[in-house]
Amino acid sequence: MWTMPIMSQSSPCLWTRLPQSSRSPCNRFKHACCSYDGNVYVLGGRDNSCLRDFWRYSVVHDEWTELNCTGESAPEELEEHSMVAHEGFFYVFGGMLDSAYTKWRCPLWVFDIAKQKWVHCQGKTSSPQTQMPTNRKGHSAVVVGSAMLLYGGFVDMKGSSQDFWSLDFDTMAWSLLNDSQQGSLGPGPRHSHSAIAYQSCMYLFGGLKGLREQRDFWRWNSSTNIWSSLRNKSGPSRLMGHSAVAYKNGMLLFGGGESQNSPQNCLWRYNFTTQTWGQVATLPGTPNPPDKIHHCCVGLGPSYKSNPGSPDSSSELQPRLLDGRMRPFKNKCFPAQLTFLGSEGGIELETFGPDRCYGHKTLTQSSELDNSKEALTGKDALRIGNCLTFENKAFRKQWSCTDEDLLDEEVGDVGQNLPDLLLVLGGRPCSRHCPISIWQMTLTDS
Repeated sequence: MWTMPIMSQSSPCLWTRLPQSSRSPCNRFKHACCSYDGNVYVLGGRDNSCLRDFWRYSVVHDEWTELNCTGESAPEELEEHSMVAHEGFFYVFGGMLDSAYTKWRCPLWVFDIAKQKWVHCQGKTSSPQTQMPTNRKGHSAVVVGSAMLLYGGFVDMKGSSQDFWSLDFDTMAWSLLNDSQQGSLGPGPRHSHSAIAYQSCMYLFGGLKGLREQRDFWRWNSSTNIWSSLRNKSGPSRLMGHSAVAYKNGMLLFGGGESQNSPQNCLWRYNFTTQTWGQVATLPGTPNPPDKIHHCCVGLGPSYKSNPGSPDSSSELQPRLLDGRMRPFKNKCFPAQLTFLGSEGGIELETFGPDRCYGHKTLTQSSELDNSKEALTGKDALRIGNCLTFENKAFRKQWSCTDEDLLDEEVGDVGQNLPDLLLVLGGRPCSRHCPISIWQMTLTDS
């Protein structure tokens, strides 16, 4: 795992690796990831074979938990599948190993996040007469409104597909938005591309048309049902196997390559307002990010445009940030050295709970720190032993209070009010018999 602060579209960024414990998923690629309620979920993928495992990563605790992925409602081994979140459920599509029965089955699985278990799909997908997409790999899936939009993918022996499907979450009914007869009106057949949702639109970049890499950039407007080709002169080169997320009024795109054997480590940012691309450089004197292909990027925090219905979404987070409850983080990262965190920088702490024990002393007035406007240094910082600090590595669990209920409540609050984080998980090249590679990126621009 790695961390990266970005000050602006043209400012340099800082990368830091986050080492993982042995109690974590193995390194992998072609997996699926999704964030929900301050946690990151990782499903399947490949190492030396196709995997059937499901994990939850707590960013606050820096802990992995393996979840159940067995039973008739759970998916089998999957690779190059998709996973999206909507109103307390994960929707997983595609990625099955092709066999004779896959064309007779809709490869859709649903996970109840609150109950932490796989559940049967309900609605029209159970009817054999219902039109629905077949199994595919390397497609894209995003949530716009109350629907999942699914584009393209590699379909068995047919190759790249240009089918564009919509799944209505309310009725669980599929509808085909375009097919092979309408390919000239949109991106056309492709797989191993990236796609994100922003407002009422879906944005799609690059991927493979057959065996040829692409660098075209498209927007689907769900209000008009029209594809538009966007300018991309100064943007990324031809890419496949890359990953993208929505951030504020733009999109972040990382990694990928012009072929399976040429992974890159470029980070790009597209501004929806100015319709311009900019490459984000690495801060001089700091480690370069890894070359990655077939990885996953996941954003957490209020600035990331998460799926509608997720507690991470901006619309859900904003009231929580304004309801009077204290936020543990000021969401301000320093690329320069801070003395109390050594040479790797950290995050300034803004507020502390009144009458809580903090290491060797109790703070009765949180305003003592709020009004100081200075980062904690020296002995004062060392005394605060039970708060969460951010070291551009991970959130360290340093609690010393004995009230478990209070601790659980505080940690839950932290999970909802994380600073903006971008996690880059797994990808090729990957080391066998090693924990999953994770890099973390913290954006601090306004």
